[in-house]
Amino acid sequence: MALGEPWLFCPLVSATGMGNGVREGQVDFKQQDVEPVTSTHLPSEDNQEKKKVLNSLMSGALAGAVAKTAVAPLDRTKIMFQVSSKRFSAKEAYRLIYRTYLNEGFWSLWRGNSATMVRVIPYAAIQFCAHEEYKQLLGSYYGFQGKYSNIVHVFIRISREEGLKTLYRGFTPTILGVIPYAGLSFFTYETLKKLHADHSGKLQPSPPERLLFGACAGLIGQSASYPLDVVRRRMQTAGVMGHTYSSILLTMQEIIREEGLIRGLYKGLSMNWVKGPIAVGISFTTFDLTQILLRKLQHSTNVER
Repeated sequence: MALGEPWLFCPLVSATGMGNGVREGQVDFKQQDVEPVTSTHLPSEDNQEKKKVLNSLMSGALAGAVAKTAVAPLDRTKIMFQVSSKRFSAKEAYRLIYRTYLNEGFWSLWRGNSATMVRVIPYAAIQFCAHEEYKQLLGSYYGFQGKYSNIVHVFIRISREEGLKTLYRGFTPTILGVIPYAGLSFFTYETLKKLHADHSGKLQPSPPERLLFGACAGLIGQSASYPLDVVRRRMQTAGVMGHTYSSILLTMQEIIREEGLIRGLYKGLSMNWVKGPIAVGISFTTFDLTQILLRKLQHSTNVER
């Protein structure tokens, strides 16, 4: 019988004598003697599931926004090297950041971050929410085994000059890159949390430990998918940089021919090893702590009621 439905009948209850002088008999409970159990007395499973999904979406959105904003200057610098043929080095990256700060001001280091938020917030919300839902669905066995003024201007100008199809340039390498990145990141993070719980006896790791586990997850995930990230950037900025890239393989071949395998496809990877673990560590930690906070708030609200 589903929760929240009124009882349709009441069984006959038999009291059996155990040598204490009580006679066997049947006691009838009439329907009007029993108060129906309604949905107001028991929590609705549907409402609980909706709250859980909403919590995951909100926590994921916040996690993505905080993490990307924290590393935006490093991310912007990495992308500028990825889309150019200039040789990358930590010294050159530092010079670029410093020159940008001197010539354009401190906040220019976060230029384009609003457009990043438009992309990252829904993406992170869906990604974290999907992870939580699939983790619950599959169970523990599978689970642990300067040209544009604003983003509207960008869409309008690109659509007029190069067509709507251009907005999806680099979509295929993006999808191919997300699979190993997201898969390895979530798998590493959840595995490290499980190993920590098994060895320490603690159900939940501390915030510094979450940051460390997230950093390891980001390091592994981003390193595995980095060449596709370079290819994606080149294909997305092909029109601006004066290149024509027709496919992933041809883009890779041209990059390798002009710049070499390591210097081309892994350009900026060392900077990614700095900003990637920081971003993923902040992201996972923010998500987990926000989830815990929202659960506590909901629990306290239910207790007050």
